Amino acid sequence: MSQTYLSLTVELPEESSEAVQDLLHESGALGLEVRDREGPIMPGVRGPNPGEAIVIGYFEDRDTAESAQDEVKASFPGARLALDEQPQQDWSNEWKSLIKSVHVGRLWVGPPWDKANAPPGTVQLVIEPKMAFGTGDHPTTSLCLAAVDAYMAEHPGASVLDVGTGTGVLAIAAKKLGAGRTVATDNDPVSVELAQENQVENGTPDIEVSGKELTLVEGTFDLVLANILANTLIELAPLIVEKVKDRLVLAGVLAHQRADVEAAYRNLGLTVLPGATHNEWVRIDLKR
Repeated sequence: MSQTYLSLTVELPEESSEAVQDLLHESGALGLEVRDREGPIMPGVRGPNPGEAIVIGYFEDRDTAESAQDEVKASFPGARLALDEQPQQDWSNEWKSLIKSVHVGRLWVGPPWDKANAPPGTVQLVIEPKMAFGTGDHPTTSLCLAAVDAYMAEHPGASVLDVGTGTGVLAIAAKKLGAGRTVATDNDPVSVELAQENQVENGTPDIEVSGKELTLVEGTFDLVLANILANTLIELAPLIVEKVKDRLVLAGVLAHQRADVEAAYRNLGLTVLPGATHNEWVRIDLKR
């Protein structure tokens, strides 16, 4: 096994992102990382310039990586490329240094390797990040955790629906703070499996975690949470609104996307409440 791997970083207009991903796959990339303005960027990771995407292909040997670099140069002459060699162990472990624990209200959320540092007296959630998004340290998740903490303090026993649950962190937080019926859904089977593992790890086995479509989820909920991308929030608005009995919390929205997302839900009869912001991210709170 080689002690190093090669990463080919490509920066180019966002509309060319899918095409360059296909090219890197065809050129022998072992894996890809995509960063764009529509998706959450992990803390400490450089994001793309406005209107651009960063696509990183990982290669096992230099010949393959350099050949891929030549292919990208020929097909996307305006792209900016960088080929770097890094220690093999960084590929599998370096990402762990980017996952930080957070303390939000009554909640402490962190990865398994940081549990010993959880402050006494907090409601503790141990979340294994793996391949699903939502460990607590990203601004969108922290914003939602604050909303969950505040709502559950005022509405003990409230029913909760977490749409696009990822690691299950929001549903688990709600349940640990005293929620009644709690349902978590995600259309990604990997996320569903990980959320189920996390609910067992955190002693909340009665959360209903599944890959069900919203139309198949029975009933309405006092608190509905959806920490997903803005375009998906707009697309799913009619289905999400049907599930809201009292309060709706939306996140995964950048500041410039806020007006469009709010309009989609206001047009369906919900009232926009004061939300919250963290840098370029916004949380939208709505009421039935």
